Amino acid sequence: MDEKDLIRKAKRGDTMALSKLLQQNYSFLEKYLMKVTLHPQSAEDLTQETMVKCIEKIQLYNGESKFSSWLITIATNLFIDQQRRKKREKNWLEQEQALRKMKWNVANMNDEWANVLDVLAQINEEIRTPIVLKHYYGYSYKEIGEMMGIAEGTVKSRVSNGLKSVRMEMAEL
Repeated sequence: MDEKDLIRKAKRGDTMALSKLLQQNYSFLEKYLMKVTLHPQSAEDLTQETMVKCIEKIQLYNGESKFSSWLITIATNLFIDQQRRKKREKNWLEQEQALRKMKWNVANMNDEWANVLDVLAQINEEIRTPIVLKHYYGYSYKEIGEMMGIAEGTVKSRVSNGLKSVRMEMAEL
């Protein structure tokens, strides 16, 4: 039975055809992911995820490209998502470590400052950055806008709304 027949049957719900189709493409896909990830366990995990996604989405395969190309597209998107997730986690960990270090450095200075750091850490960086630039470093709204590539009015709004949030959080503490 050729690939097109297997695909047609799999789309109609034939689990044996779908199984055969996945078996035929498994090692090819795993080798591709091994080259992309350079990590055997990650390649294996992504191959499994791709197969699951294929089972869930087989009805969406339109036949315009080769089936293996469709699988590679799914696998590549899963890999990109994984890399983005890792980057976010790394950034979060780095930010968390920097915050801990900063708290430790200011712990002897003033308890209230440590609380302010906790509150600032909870605020989105798009709002936190203008607040720090304005009230810690003393830049003007215009200068901050130029640095961040946003309008001066947007900077004013972010600083104002951000400070309201900080004040509300500090009042609760």
